Amino acid sequence: MEFHMQVSLIIVLFVFGPTTIFSSSSVSSNGLSEIPFKLLDFAQKPQVFDWMVGIRRKIHENPELGYEEFQTSKLVRAELDKMGIDYKYPIAITGVVGFIGTRKPPFVAIRADMDALAMQEMVEWEHKSKVPGKMHACGHDAHVAMLLGAAKILKEHEKDLQGTVVLLFQPAEEGGAGAKKMIDGGALENVNAIFGLHVANHVPIAEVASRPGPFFAGSGFFEATISGKGGHAAIPQHAIDPILAASNVIVSLQHLVSREADPLDSQVVTVGKFQGGDAFNVIPDSVRIGGTFRAFTRESLMQLKQRIKEVIMGQASVQRCSATVNFLEDEKPLSPPTINHKDLHEHFRNVAGDMLGIHRVKDHQPLMGSEDFAYYQEAIPGYFFLLGMADDKLGPLHMPHSPHFQINEDALPFGAALHASLAIRYLLELQQEVPLPAQEYHDEL
Repeated sequence: MEFHMQVSLIIVLFVFGPTTIFSSSSVSSNGLSEIPFKLLDFAQKPQVFDWMVGIRRKIHENPELGYEEFQTSKLVRAELDKMGIDYKYPIAITGVVGFIGTRKPPFVAIRADMDALAMQEMVEWEHKSKVPGKMHACGHDAHVAMLLGAAKILKEHEKDLQGTVVLLFQPAEEGGAGAKKMIDGGALENVNAIFGLHVANHVPIAEVASRPGPFFAGSGFFEATISGKGGHAAIPQHAIDPILAASNVIVSLQHLVSREADPLDSQVVTVGKFQGGDAFNVIPDSVRIGGTFRAFTRESLMQLKQRIKEVIMGQASVQRCSATVNFLEDEKPLSPPTINHKDLHEHFRNVAGDMLGIHRVKDHQPLMGSEDFAYYQEAIPGYFFLLGMADDKLGPLHMPHSPHFQINEDALPFGAALHASLAIRYLLELQQEVPLPAQEYHDEL
Protein backbone atom coordinates (compact mmCIF):
# COMPACT_ATOMS: atom_id res chain seq x y z
CA MET A 1 0.00 0.00 0.00
CA GLU A 2 1.19 3.49 -0.74
CA PHE A 3 1.39 6.18 1.91
CA HIS A 4 -0.72 9.19 1.06
CA MET A 5 -0.03 12.83 1.67
CA GLN A 6 -2.93 13.75 3.90
CA VAL A 7 -3.40 12.59 7.49
CA SER A 8 -6.04 14.05 9.72
CA LEU A 9 -4.85 16.39 12.49
CA ILE A 10 -6.68 14.34 15.08
CA ILE A 11 -4.39 11.36 14.37
CA VAL A 12 -1.34 13.58 14.67
CA LEU A 13 -2.55 14.76 18.06
CA PHE A 14 -3.25 11.19 19.13
CA VAL A 15 0.26 10.09 18.29
CA PHE A 16 2.33 13.09 19.31
CA GLY A 17 0.27 14.72 22.04
CA PRO A 18 -1.71 17.93 22.05
CA THR A 19 1.30 20.26 22.16
CA THR A 20 2.77 19.16 18.80
CA ILE A 21 1.62 20.91 15.61
CA PHE A 22 2.65 19.69 12.13
CA SER A 23 2.12 20.95 8.64
CA SER A 24 0.69 18.62 6.02
CA SER A 25 4.11 17.93 4.55
CA SER A 26 5.75 17.09 7.86
CA VAL A 27 2.83 14.87 8.82
CA SER A 28 3.09 12.92 5.58
CA SER A 29 6.76 12.18 6.14
CA ASN A 30 6.70 11.62 9.90
CA GLY A 31 3.15 11.20 11.21
CA LEU A 32 2.31 7.69 10.03
CA SER A 33 5.82 6.38 10.48
CA GLU A 34 5.96 7.42 14.15
CA ILE A 35 2.70 5.73 15.16
CA PRO A 36 4.28 2.28 15.68
CA PHE A 37 7.23 3.70 17.63
CA LYS A 38 4.95 5.67 19.96
CA LEU A 39 2.69 2.67 20.53
CA LEU A 40 5.66 0.45 21.35
CA ASP A 41 6.79 3.03 23.88
CA PHE A 42 3.33 2.85 25.47
CA ALA A 43 3.36 -0.98 25.53
CA GLN A 44 6.78 -1.03 27.21
CA LYS A 45 5.67 1.13 30.12
CA PRO A 46 6.20 -0.92 33.31
CA GLN A 47 2.55 -0.85 34.31
CA VAL A 48 1.40 -2.12 30.89
CA PHE A 49 4.18 -4.69 30.57
CA ASP A 50 3.66 -6.07 34.08
CA TRP A 51 -0.08 -6.28 33.48
CA MET A 52 0.43 -8.34 30.29
CA VAL A 53 2.93 -10.60 32.03
CA GLY A 54 0.44 -11.20 34.86
CA ILE A 55 -2.31 -12.16 32.41
CA ARG A 56 -0.01 -14.48 30.49
CA ARG A 57 1.12 -16.27 33.65
CA LYS A 58 -2.42 -16.64 34.96
CA ILE A 59 -3.48 -18.27 31.68
CA HIS A 60 -0.36 -20.43 31.64
CA GLU A 61 -1.12 -21.83 35.08
CA ASN A 62 -4.63 -22.84 34.00
CA PRO A 63 -4.39 -24.31 30.47
CA GLU A 64 -7.56 -25.45 28.70
CA LEU A 65 -7.93 -27.55 25.56
CA GLY A 66 -9.86 -26.59 22.44
CA TYR A 67 -13.50 -25.58 23.01
CA GLU A 68 -12.91 -25.93 26.77
CA GLU A 69 -11.38 -22.45 27.28
CA PHE A 70 -14.15 -21.31 29.63
CA GLN A 71 -11.90 -19.85 32.32
CA THR A 72 -9.58 -18.25 29.75
CA SER A 73 -12.59 -16.72 28.03
CA LYS A 74 -13.91 -15.51 31.38
CA LEU A 75 -10.57 -13.83 32.09
CA VAL A 76 -10.61 -12.14 28.67
CA ARG A 77 -14.13 -10.84 29.19
CA ALA A 78 -13.28 -9.57 32.66
CA GLU A 79 -10.37 -7.57 31.27
CA LEU A 80 -12.49 -6.20 28.42
CA ASP A 81 -15.13 -5.18 30.96
CA LYS A 82 -12.50 -3.32 33.01
CA MET A 83 -11.43 -1.44 29.89
CA GLY A 84 -15.01 -0.66 28.87
CA ILE A 85 -14.73 -2.59 25.60
CA ASP A 86 -17.93 -4.01 24.12
CA TYR A 87 -17.90 -7.63 22.98
CA LYS A 88 -20.00 -10.53 21.76
CA TYR A 89 -19.98 -13.86 23.60
CA PRO A 90 -20.19 -16.75 23.09
CA ILE A 91 -19.02 -17.34 19.53
CA ALA A 92 -17.69 -20.80 18.65
CA ILE A 93 -18.52 -22.01 22.19
CA THR A 94 -15.83 -20.06 24.08
CA GLY A 95 -14.79 -17.37 21.58
CA VAL A 96 -15.03 -13.63 22.28
CA VAL A 97 -15.25 -10.82 19.70
CA GLY A 98 -14.53 -7.29 20.94
CA PHE A 99 -15.05 -3.92 19.23
CA ILE A 100 -13.08 -0.69 19.60
CA GLY A 101 -13.64 2.48 17.58
CA THR A 102 -16.51 4.06 15.72
CA ARG A 103 -18.55 0.83 15.28
CA LYS A 104 -18.75 1.88 11.63
CA PRO A 105 -16.71 0.96 8.52
CA PRO A 106 -13.99 0.27 7.78
CA PHE A 107 -13.43 -2.76 10.00
CA VAL A 108 -10.08 -4.49 10.60
CA ALA A 109 -9.54 -7.56 12.80
CA ILE A 110 -6.65 -8.77 14.95
CA ARG A 111 -6.68 -12.31 16.34
CA ALA A 112 -5.32 -14.46 19.17
CA ASP A 113 -5.85 -18.17 19.84
CA MET A 114 -6.59 -19.40 23.36
CA ASP A 115 -6.24 -23.21 23.54
CA ALA A 116 -3.51 -25.30 25.17
CA LEU A 117 -2.10 -28.73 24.34
CA ALA A 118 -2.62 -32.14 25.93
CA MET A 119 0.90 -32.61 27.31
CA GLN A 120 2.65 -32.52 30.65
CA GLU A 121 4.79 -29.44 31.29
CA MET A 122 8.42 -30.29 32.11
CA VAL A 123 9.58 -26.74 32.89
CA GLU A 124 10.01 -26.16 36.61
CA TRP A 125 9.10 -22.57 37.48
CA GLU A 126 6.79 -20.60 39.72
CA HIS A 127 3.93 -20.47 37.21
CA LYS A 128 4.04 -24.03 35.90
CA SER A 129 0.76 -25.54 34.68
CA LYS A 130 -1.48 -26.56 37.57
CA VAL A 131 -3.46 -28.97 35.38
CA PRO A 132 -1.88 -32.42 34.93
CA GLY A 133 -1.51 -33.40 31.28
CA LYS A 134 -2.24 -29.93 29.89
CA MET A 135 0.19 -27.17 28.96
CA HIS A 136 0.45 -23.97 26.97
CA ALA A 137 3.26 -25.34 24.81
CA CYS A 138 2.59 -23.22 21.73
CA GLY A 139 2.46 -19.67 23.09
CA HIS A 140 -1.27 -19.10 22.98
CA ASP A 141 -1.17 -17.75 26.53
CA ALA A 142 1.20 -15.04 25.27
CA HIS A 143 -0.98 -14.44 22.20
CA VAL A 144 -4.00 -13.69 24.40
CA ALA A 145 -1.96 -11.38 26.64
CA MET A 146 -0.65 -9.46 23.62
CA LEU A 147 -4.09 -9.04 22.07
CA LEU A 148 -5.39 -7.71 25.38
CA GLY A 149 -2.35 -5.39 25.43
CA ALA A 150 -3.30 -4.16 21.96
CA ALA A 151 -6.86 -3.63 23.23
CA LYS A 152 -5.54 -1.44 26.04
CA ILE A 153 -3.52 0.64 23.56
CA LEU A 154 -6.44 0.99 21.17
CA LYS A 155 -8.95 1.83 23.89
CA GLU A 156 -6.61 4.55 25.16
CA HIS A 157 -6.97 6.23 21.74
CA GLU A 158 -10.43 5.03 20.75
CA LYS A 159 -11.79 8.50 19.99
CA ASP A 160 -9.12 8.92 17.32
CA LEU A 161 -9.70 5.64 15.47
CA GLN A 162 -10.89 6.08 11.89
CA GLY A 163 -13.10 2.98 11.86
CA THR A 164 -13.49 -0.15 13.99
CA VAL A 165 -10.94 -2.65 15.26
CA VAL A 166 -12.36 -6.13 15.88
CA LEU A 167 -10.63 -8.29 18.51
CA LEU A 168 -10.92 -12.03 17.89
CA PHE A 169 -10.19 -14.31 20.86
CA GLN A 170 -10.45 -17.71 19.20
CA PRO A 171 -10.75 -21.24 20.61
CA ALA A 172 -9.36 -24.51 19.26
CA GLU A 173 -6.56 -23.56 16.91
CA GLU A 174 -4.78 -26.85 17.59
CA GLY A 175 -6.58 -29.01 15.05
CA GLY A 176 -10.10 -28.05 16.08
CA ALA A 177 -10.77 -25.55 13.26
CA GLY A 178 -11.74 -22.87 15.76
CA ALA A 179 -11.24 -20.18 13.14
CA LYS A 180 -13.84 -21.82 10.91
CA LYS A 181 -16.36 -21.88 13.76
CA MET A 182 -15.61 -18.21 14.48
CA ILE A 183 -16.35 -17.35 10.84
CA ASP A 184 -19.53 -19.44 10.89
CA GLY A 185 -20.54 -17.48 14.01
CA GLY A 186 -20.21 -14.15 12.18
CA ALA A 187 -16.86 -13.00 13.57
CA LEU A 188 -15.74 -11.58 10.20
CA GLU A 189 -18.95 -9.75 9.37
CA ASN A 190 -18.08 -6.34 7.86
CA VAL A 191 -14.32 -6.98 8.29
CA ASN A 192 -12.04 -5.81 5.45
CA ALA A 193 -8.78 -7.46 6.56
CA ILE A 194 -7.28 -9.45 9.44
CA PHE A 195 -3.83 -9.76 11.05
CA GLY A 196 -2.40 -12.49 13.28
CA LEU A 197 0.94 -13.49 14.79
CA HIS A 198 2.76 -16.39 16.40
CA VAL A 199 5.72 -16.29 18.77
CA ALA A 200 8.87 -17.83 17.28
CA ASN A 201 11.68 -19.41 19.28
CA HIS A 202 14.13 -19.17 16.34
CA VAL A 203 13.60 -15.48 15.46
CA PRO A 204 15.55 -12.95 17.58
CA ILE A 205 13.74 -10.68 20.02
CA ALA A 206 12.67 -7.34 18.46
CA GLU A 207 12.58 -8.96 15.01
CA VAL A 208 9.69 -10.26 12.93
CA ALA A 209 9.57 -12.59 9.95
CA SER A 210 7.04 -13.44 7.26
CA ARG A 211 6.54 -13.56 3.51
CA PRO A 212 3.88 -12.83 0.88
CA GLY A 213 2.00 -15.77 -0.60
CA PRO A 214 2.12 -19.30 0.87
CA PHE A 215 3.62 -19.22 4.37
CA PHE A 216 2.28 -22.26 6.27
CA ALA A 217 1.14 -25.50 4.67
CA GLY A 218 -2.39 -26.81 4.75
CA SER A 219 -2.78 -30.05 6.66
CA GLY A 220 -4.95 -33.07 7.19
CA PHE A 221 -4.85 -36.15 9.41
CA PHE A 222 -5.60 -39.81 8.81
CA GLU A 223 -6.00 -42.98 10.80
CA ALA A 224 -6.31 -46.51 9.44
CA THR A 225 -7.05 -49.91 10.86
CA ILE A 226 -5.51 -52.81 8.93
CA SER A 227 -7.08 -56.14 9.83
CA GLY A 228 -5.72 -59.62 9.21
CA LYS A 229 -5.82 -62.87 11.14
CA GLY A 230 -3.87 -63.39 14.31
CA GLY A 231 -1.75 -66.43 15.06
CA HIS A 232 1.47 -67.83 16.44
CA ALA A 233 4.63 -66.11 15.22
CA ALA A 234 6.28 -69.50 14.65
CA ILE A 235 3.65 -70.60 12.13
CA PRO A 236 2.91 -67.44 10.08
CA GLN A 237 1.38 -69.48 7.22
CA HIS A 238 -1.72 -69.95 9.33
CA ALA A 239 -2.08 -66.22 10.00
CA ILE A 240 -2.58 -63.09 7.90
CA ASP A 241 -0.02 -60.59 9.15
CA PRO A 242 -1.36 -57.01 9.47
CA ILE A 243 2.05 -55.77 10.70
CA LEU A 244 3.64 -56.72 7.38
CA ALA A 245 0.77 -55.07 5.51
CA ALA A 246 1.05 -51.91 7.59
CA SER A 247 4.81 -51.80 6.99
CA ASN A 248 4.27 -51.97 3.23
CA VAL A 249 1.63 -49.24 3.54
CA ILE A 250 4.08 -46.91 5.29
CA VAL A 251 6.79 -47.43 2.67
CA SER A 252 4.31 -46.92 -0.17
CA LEU A 253 2.95 -43.71 1.37
CA GLN A 254 6.42 -42.18 1.08
CA HIS A 255 6.29 -42.76 -2.68
CA LEU A 256 3.37 -40.32 -2.92
CA VAL A 257 5.82 -37.50 -2.30
CA SER A 258 8.97 -38.91 -3.86
CA ARG A 259 7.36 -40.22 -7.06
CA GLU A 260 3.95 -38.60 -7.57
CA ALA A 261 4.33 -35.02 -6.35
CA ASP A 262 5.91 -32.24 -8.40
CA PRO A 263 9.35 -31.68 -6.79
CA LEU A 264 8.62 -27.93 -6.89
CA ASP A 265 5.34 -28.43 -5.00
CA SER A 266 6.42 -29.15 -1.41
CA GLN A 267 4.44 -31.94 0.24
CA VAL A 268 4.81 -34.15 3.32
CA VAL A 269 3.23 -37.44 4.37
CA THR A 270 4.26 -38.68 7.82
CA VAL A 271 3.06 -41.70 9.78
CA GLY A 272 3.45 -40.84 13.44
CA LYS A 273 1.41 -43.63 15.04
CA PHE A 274 1.84 -47.42 14.75
CA GLN A 275 -0.03 -49.58 17.25
CA GLY A 276 -0.23 -53.35 16.98
CA GLY A 277 0.56 -56.44 18.98
CA ASP A 278 1.24 -57.07 22.66
CA ALA A 279 3.60 -60.07 22.60
CA PHE A 280 6.88 -61.02 20.96
CA ASN A 281 5.60 -64.30 19.58
CA VAL A 282 2.04 -63.46 18.52
CA ILE A 283 0.85 -62.04 15.19
CA PRO A 284 -2.00 -59.65 16.08
CA ASP A 285 -5.40 -59.50 14.47
CA SER A 286 -5.06 -55.83 13.52
CA VAL A 287 -2.79 -52.80 13.44
CA ARG A 288 -3.67 -49.11 13.71
CA ILE A 289 -1.59 -46.42 12.04
CA GLY A 290 -2.07 -42.67 11.87
CA GLY A 291 -0.38 -39.61 10.50
CA THR A 292 -0.58 -36.27 8.78
CA PHE A 293 -0.21 -34.86 5.29
CA ARG A 294 0.81 -31.33 4.29
CA ALA A 295 0.84 -29.23 1.11
CA PHE A 296 0.72 -25.58 0.01
CA THR A 297 -2.41 -25.78 -2.17
CA ARG A 298 -5.87 -27.19 -1.58
CA GLU A 299 -5.56 -29.14 -4.84
CA SER A 300 -2.43 -30.92 -3.63
CA LEU A 301 -4.05 -31.64 -0.26
CA MET A 302 -7.08 -33.24 -1.89
CA GLN A 303 -4.86 -35.28 -4.22
CA LEU A 304 -2.83 -36.55 -1.26
CA LYS A 305 -6.01 -37.39 0.64
CA GLN A 306 -7.34 -39.46 -2.25
CA ARG A 307 -4.06 -41.28 -2.83
CA ILE A 308 -3.48 -42.01 0.88
CA LYS A 309 -6.77 -43.87 0.99
CA GLU A 310 -6.04 -45.74 -2.25
CA VAL A 311 -2.55 -46.77 -1.10
CA ILE A 312 -3.73 -48.01 2.30
CA MET A 313 -6.63 -50.01 0.87
CA GLY A 314 -4.55 -51.36 -2.02
CA GLN A 315 -1.49 -52.39 -0.04
CA ALA A 316 -3.64 -54.02 2.61
CA SER A 317 -5.37 -56.03 -0.09
CA VAL A 318 -2.05 -57.16 -1.58
CA GLN A 319 -1.20 -58.68 1.81
CA ARG A 320 -4.67 -60.35 2.07
CA CYS A 321 -5.78 -57.84 4.72
CA SER A 322 -8.71 -55.44 4.86
CA ALA A 323 -8.49 -51.79 5.84
CA THR A 324 -10.63 -48.86 6.93
CA VAL A 325 -9.42 -45.27 6.60
CA ASN A 326 -10.68 -42.32 8.63
CA PHE A 327 -9.61 -38.72 7.90
CA LEU A 328 -10.97 -37.49 11.26
CA GLU A 329 -12.84 -34.64 9.59
CA ASP A 330 -15.15 -34.06 12.54
CA GLU A 331 -12.36 -33.75 15.13
CA LYS A 332 -9.53 -32.43 12.95
CA PRO A 333 -10.95 -30.84 9.78
CA LEU A 334 -8.70 -30.27 6.78
CA SER A 335 -6.85 -27.00 7.34
CA PRO A 336 -6.15 -24.86 4.25
CA PRO A 337 -2.71 -23.35 3.55
CA THR A 338 -1.87 -20.00 5.13
CA ILE A 339 -1.46 -17.58 2.23
CA ASN A 340 -0.48 -14.00 3.00
CA HIS A 341 -2.06 -11.22 0.94
CA LYS A 342 0.58 -9.40 -1.12
CA ASP A 343 -0.73 -5.88 -0.44
CA LEU A 344 -0.92 -6.60 3.27
CA HIS A 345 2.69 -7.81 3.12
CA GLU A 346 3.76 -4.31 2.06
CA HIS A 347 1.63 -2.82 4.82
CA PHE A 348 3.24 -5.15 7.37
CA ARG A 349 6.77 -4.32 6.19
CA ASN A 350 6.07 -0.60 6.39
CA VAL A 351 4.54 -0.73 9.87
CA ALA A 352 7.02 -3.20 11.36
CA GLY A 353 9.90 -1.40 9.69
CA ASP A 354 8.85 1.90 11.24
CA MET A 355 8.64 0.27 14.67
CA LEU A 356 11.71 -1.98 14.66
CA GLY A 357 13.85 -0.78 11.75
CA ILE A 358 13.51 -2.39 8.33
CA HIS A 359 16.65 -4.49 8.96
CA ARG A 360 14.68 -6.32 11.66
CA VAL A 361 11.86 -7.26 9.29
CA LYS A 362 13.00 -10.56 7.79
CA ASP A 363 11.81 -12.67 4.90
CA HIS A 364 11.04 -16.23 5.98
CA GLN A 365 10.94 -19.45 4.01
CA PRO A 366 7.61 -21.30 3.83
CA LEU A 367 6.95 -23.70 6.72
CA MET A 368 5.33 -27.13 6.59
CA GLY A 369 3.56 -26.47 9.89
CA SER A 370 -0.09 -25.44 9.64
CA GLU A 371 -2.10 -22.62 11.18
CA ASP A 372 -5.88 -22.33 11.15
CA PHE A 373 -5.58 -18.57 10.64
CA ALA A 374 -5.77 -19.78 7.03
CA TYR A 375 -9.56 -20.08 7.31
CA TYR A 376 -9.78 -16.31 7.79
CA GLN A 377 -7.53 -15.78 4.76
CA GLU A 378 -9.87 -17.85 2.61
CA ALA A 379 -12.69 -15.49 3.55
CA ILE A 380 -10.96 -12.06 3.45
CA PRO A 381 -7.45 -10.63 2.90
CA GLY A 382 -5.26 -11.67 5.81
CA TYR A 383 -1.66 -11.55 6.99
CA PHE A 384 0.22 -13.73 9.46
CA PHE A 385 3.73 -13.21 10.83
CA LEU A 386 6.24 -14.57 13.32
CA LEU A 387 7.23 -12.53 16.37
CA GLY A 388 10.78 -13.13 17.55
CA MET A 389 11.60 -14.01 21.14
CA ALA A 390 15.06 -15.64 20.93
CA ASP A 391 17.68 -14.01 23.17
CA ASP A 392 21.28 -15.13 23.72
CA LYS A 393 20.94 -14.23 27.40
CA LEU A 394 18.28 -16.91 27.82
CA GLY A 395 20.04 -19.58 25.81
CA PRO A 396 18.29 -21.77 23.21
CA LEU A 397 14.51 -21.90 23.44
CA HIS A 398 12.67 -25.13 22.71
CA MET A 399 10.37 -25.53 19.74
CA PRO A 400 6.58 -25.18 20.13
CA HIS A 401 4.80 -28.39 21.15
CA SER A 402 7.73 -29.36 23.34
CA PRO A 403 7.09 -30.01 27.08
CA HIS A 404 10.10 -27.73 27.65
CA PHE A 405 8.64 -24.81 25.66
CA GLN A 406 9.05 -21.37 27.28
CA ILE A 407 8.03 -17.80 26.47
CA ASN A 408 10.41 -14.86 26.52
CA GLU A 409 8.02 -12.36 28.07
CA ASP A 410 10.10 -9.43 26.80
CA ALA A 411 8.38 -10.07 23.44
CA LEU A 412 4.93 -9.14 24.77
CA PRO A 413 5.16 -5.35 24.22
CA PHE A 414 6.33 -5.86 20.63
CA GLY A 415 3.37 -8.09 19.82
CA ALA A 416 0.83 -5.79 21.47
CA ALA A 417 2.20 -2.69 19.74
CA LEU A 418 2.40 -4.41 16.35
CA HIS A 419 -1.21 -5.60 16.62
CA ALA A 420 -2.37 -2.07 17.44
CA SER A 421 -0.15 -0.36 14.87
CA LEU A 422 -1.14 -2.67 12.02
CA ALA A 423 -4.82 -2.03 12.78
CA ILE A 424 -4.55 1.76 13.24
CA ARG A 425 -2.45 2.29 10.15
CA TYR A 426 -4.66 0.01 8.07
CA LEU A 427 -7.76 2.04 8.95
CA LEU A 428 -5.97 5.32 8.23
CA GLU A 429 -4.60 4.22 4.89
CA LEU A 430 -7.86 2.61 3.77
CA GLN A 431 -9.78 5.79 4.57
CA GLN A 432 -7.28 7.89 2.60
CA GLU A 433 -6.91 5.50 -0.30
CA VAL A 434 -10.63 5.11 -1.00
CA PRO A 435 -12.89 7.53 0.90
CA LEU A 436 -15.75 5.34 2.04
CA PRO A 437 -19.22 6.44 0.91
CA ALA A 438 -22.23 6.07 3.12
CA GLN A 439 -23.03 2.36 3.00
CA GLU A 440 -25.10 -0.25 4.68
CA TYR A 441 -23.43 -2.50 7.21
CA HIS A 442 -24.55 -4.89 9.87
CA ASP A 443 -24.39 -3.66 13.43
CA GLU A 444 -22.08 -6.11 15.22
CA LEU A 445 -23.44 -5.14 18.62
